Amino acid sequence: MHHPPTSRRNFLSVVGSLAATPLLARDYGKEAPPVRYPEPDVLVLDPLFAKYKIGMAPVERLHTGMYWAEGPAWSGWGGYLVWSDIPNDAQLRWLQDNGSVSTLRKPAGHSNGNTFDASGRQISFEHGSRSVVRHEPNGSTTILASSFHGKPLNAPNDGVVHPDGSIWFTDPGYGSLGNFEGHKGELHLKEAVYRIDPSGGIEIVTDEIYKPNGLCFSPDYRKLYVCDTGATHYPAAPKNIKVWEVDGTRLRKGREFASMTMQLKGTEVAGLADGIRCDKDGNVWAGMGWVGEGYDGVHIFSPEGKRIGQILLPEICSNLCFGGPRRNRLFMTGSRSLYAVYTEALGAHWC
Repeated sequence: MHHPPTSRRNFLSVVGSLAATPLLARDYGKEAPPVRYPEPDVLVLDPLFAKYKIGMAPVERLHTGMYWAEGPAWSGWGGYLVWSDIPNDAQLRWLQDNGSVSTLRKPAGHSNGNTFDASGRQISFEHGSRSVVRHEPNGSTTILASSFHGKPLNAPNDGVVHPDGSIWFTDPGYGSLGNFEGHKGELHLKEAVYRIDPSGGIEIVTDEIYKPNGLCFSPDYRKLYVCDTGATHYPAAPKNIKVWEVDGTRLRKGREFASMTMQLKGTEVAGLADGIRCDKDGNVWAGMGWVGEGYDGVHIFSPEGKRIGQILLPEICSNLCFGGPRRNRLFMTGSRSLYAVYTEALGAHWC
């Protein structure tokens, strides 16, 4: 399979002409002056979003120094957030008790996405090993998937757990296109979304997408949303989020849920949606980037696909998740930093 020689990083040069002038970045340092309420970087674009904004909840930077932060996931039983620093081949942990950050695993298989199953076991999607793995309570690691029809997976990216115990994950291959986020090598399979059955079997649920990236279920698990970042390599690829109806172990009626195009300062721009989560009301929260100031951060879409709110960040937002004891704190991985903000929205699922 031919793949044009483009990486996620140098893709920025393609869309750089769309970027706004450099941001006079908000100071997130410990000695930074306080932010005047209401929080100016949480934007209500439609009255539907107003009830989710807490005017007295600031956007905070919890940690910085990663090369490419990804895959935040909340451990309810552990009371911590785990996320990946892919190039540094590490998983980091933020504790809710005291806000401390430590290294959870290194090496970490150049993991990208992370999630937890119903038993509280961490599941990681590794670029380096081209595998989906489960970290067991005794410290061992179980490989759940590493190949399909005798061919190695491309580089599993992100995944979610269904209540029936199955794991649904994307395999766009980014981690095998260079050595910065994994090990450069050939992609032997068409990019696709897979399902790992509780019995251990693996099957493709759809390949009707250029490069599937972040994904999430609707609150009732009847829909699956998947981001398409194929524009990094395929000129014909749309910049959008797609949605399918979940029919047991299958997907059907795939369609565009939301376009990433928007008007910004009188110009039509379009970046890419990376990681996504649903809240309990069915809104889709998407980590966005590759445009610049006024676009990069988080975009919130109603269940009908209408953009109703934004959270502006001074970095590209790669991924996000709801966490905290009440699932009302949104954790966001930026390019090099971890951010958080409290909302009136509640995460739909356990991590």
